[in-house]
Amino acid sequence: FAVAQKVRGDIAGVTSANEQLGAARGLLDVTLSGLNRVSDTMATIRAVVVKLADNNVDGALRDAYVAQYDLLRTQVASFINDSTYNGVSLVGKSSIGGGTAAAGTDIAVIRNEVGDALTITGQAVGIFDLDAAADVTDVADAVTYLQTGLAVIETAVNDALNTYGNASKSVVNQIGFNGDKIDALEAGLGALIDADLAKESARLQSLQIRQQLGATALSAANTAPQFLLSLFR
Repeated sequence: FAVAQKVRGDIAGVTSANEQLGAARGLLDVTLSGLNRVSDTMATIRAVVVKLADNNVDGALRDAYVAQYDLLRTQVASFINDSTYNGVSLVGKSSIGGGTAAAGTDIAVIRNEVGDALTITGQAVGIFDLDAAADVTDVADAVTYLQTGLAVIETAVNDALNTYGNASKSVVNQIGFNGDKIDALEAGLGALIDADLAKESARLQSLQIRQQLGATALSAANTAPQFLLSLFR
């Protein structure tokens, strides 16, 4: 009974850990979706800034590209700000568009029944914020931005995608392992309980047989005096 209770406790613990891992998986899925959108938008931004680095682009056309860049950088900020799950964000908040910049949240999710944790680190504050549109209006500034600032943000996005992609795989693998472990524990518990039930069943049958034999002997004992009395009639 004590062993069975311990196994039941382990099953409850692993089940609870999988629930927590499920929440972490949801956060990572949302984060990766947001970062993928950011990555796609960064490719478009680079194409726009390349045009702004061209001396042949001027006047109304340059203004149009500057406006497009400004819109795209605001979209990047929106993707970052919206990458939250249950109020938690790994990528933080962007200051673009009038918001308050904030770093991502570090999380430590329980992964097993003994309390071991899987740690996932949040991003630094403002790491995905693009420079203001005014910084790319000039040809020289646009060229410099292509070679330095834009590349830094692209690298940060790719690093974050790699980091959280690996973390997502780890969480999925842990959930799968925990599921297999629960199945194995339940099988072991079933075998243990079945063994106890077989033993108790044998004891019950033995008791029933003894009770039947006792009833038969008592019936025979009660019949004997009646037989003797019948001889004197």
